Amino acid sequence: MSELPHGRSKAEEQEFQDEQDLAAMGHSQAMSRKFGMFSMLSLAFCVLGTWSTFAQDLSSGLVNGGPISILWGLVLVTLCNLCIAVSLGELVSSMPTALGQAYWVYKLLEGPGGEATSAGKIASYYCAWINTFGWWTLGASQIAFMTDFLLGMKVIFKNDWEGASSGWVQFLVYLAVTVFLTCLNLVFCRRDKVLPFFNNFVGVCFVGLFFVFILALLITVGVRDNLAFQSGKFVFGTWINQTGWSNGVTWFIGLVQAAYGLTAFDSAIHMVEEIPMPRRNMPRIVVLAVGMGAVSGFIFMVVCLFCIQSLDDVLNGPTGLPFMDLCTSTIGLQGSAVLLALFIFNGLGQGVSILTTGSRMTWGFARDGGLPFSRHMAMVNPTWKVPANSLFLQGGLIGLVGVLYTFSDTVLSAILAVSTIALTISYAMPIIALMIAGREKLPPNGQFHLGRFGPICNWVAVIYCAITTVFFLFPGSPNPGASDMNYAIAVFGVMMVIATAFWYIRGRNDYLDTRRSLDRVIYADQDVNRLAASSSPDTKTL
Repeated sequence: MSELPHGRSKAEEQEFQDEQDLAAMGHSQAMSRKFGMFSMLSLAFCVLGTWSTFAQDLSSGLVNGGPISILWGLVLVTLCNLCIAVSLGELVSSMPTALGQAYWVYKLLEGPGGEATSAGKIASYYCAWINTFGWWTLGASQIAFMTDFLLGMKVIFKNDWEGASSGWVQFLVYLAVTVFLTCLNLVFCRRDKVLPFFNNFVGVCFVGLFFVFILALLITVGVRDNLAFQSGKFVFGTWINQTGWSNGVTWFIGLVQAAYGLTAFDSAIHMVEEIPMPRRNMPRIVVLAVGMGAVSGFIFMVVCLFCIQSLDDVLNGPTGLPFMDLCTSTIGLQGSAVLLALFIFNGLGQGVSILTTGSRMTWGFARDGGLPFSRHMAMVNPTWKVPANSLFLQGGLIGLVGVLYTFSDTVLSAILAVSTIALTISYAMPIIALMIAGREKLPPNGQFHLGRFGPICNWVAVIYCAITTVFFLFPGSPNPGASDMNYAIAVFGVMMVIATAFWYIRGRNDYLDTRRSLDRVIYADQDVNRLAASSSPDTKTL
């Protein structure tokens, strides 16, 4: 290893330390550390997008438990997700790498002498596939929501327009949004300052729009004679079950809305190689993003529930999007059109951040040999300074999902719904690996430690992930027809078959290959030595 001489600035010393940490995990510094604490927190907060996600998926909460499920389910989900967040924060502080959860599984399940185990390698491989698939489907989900809102803008002015339900129209809009967001991700990375500035801008707009919406709803309902607030009893104590399931099952199914709004807080983890001092900064960002998302989501849903005029009109409105119909029935057509246009603009900004994170996860997985054509997918384009091939692969796969608009809405919905399930499983796997291996297997150089609270947080996290994963696979009613089935398990199964097939074709030889890993460690350490040598003629090598 190398060390910088005395007299260097703290920034140079930290840059050197970050590269040494990355070299120890077998990778050289391929991406610039262009993000700061605020810009990375903006990215993580916008990717979560809790209050806007609740707006997009308002109907799910209203029919699966109503206000009780929406608000108090959110409180429960928040507590459990904070346990997951601090558990992952401890792990990312110890092992800050873009592969994230999959790398931690691999390292925690190593043998006593640090040798790789077949169980650890296989578990890590499937964790990486599940996590990557979760990010691809999350990107598709966000783009699908924006497609619905873009077409819904036409419907609020012309209620009988049939284009919003036309498969080919939906597909073309979906494809256009996918191409647009992918191209923005490519262009914004050309200059180091652009992407962080964009995330800062979207983050500030996201917070500003939050206040604009809640003030607009409260003021219009408060001043108009023909409008009235719902009672506190309705907002905080009404149970609505329109599913056919028992109340107990409905309660757990109703957690889907809250879970979806607080899922994807590992976004910053997969960007960990693009921020200085990740051992200190990343745990803070992950926990803060969950906390801010939960608080904003709770306030926003309280306001929405108080401002609902007619539950039937909201659930069965002309656009099919309850939040959009809620706005038009309270704020009015013109005012709603302006606010919803801003909402869509901000949603597209969120989409950029989601695709940014997904491309980094794809790149990290390919860098460790886990994907077909990994060598090409792991290349960082020197002109655009971004893993362009991984970005294009992700965009192509997300675009293919849109073809289902012209064939089957049921399968499309299943693909979009599986993102929450896949990401939840990817959170549980490294925590389970830590519980199996023992906390003494945690590398000691992390700067965030749970101490005696670690086992409690780990157990709560795993139990929550297990329960919610099971119930999120339930159909919407106990006796569903073919069109009402929850096909998420089938979609997840197809992904696992593809992953298994590639494991036997190439993955078992290429993924985290120990010989190549040793070569990468040596090469990365040589990069660090070159950095030290270029910093000063007085630099010495140990």
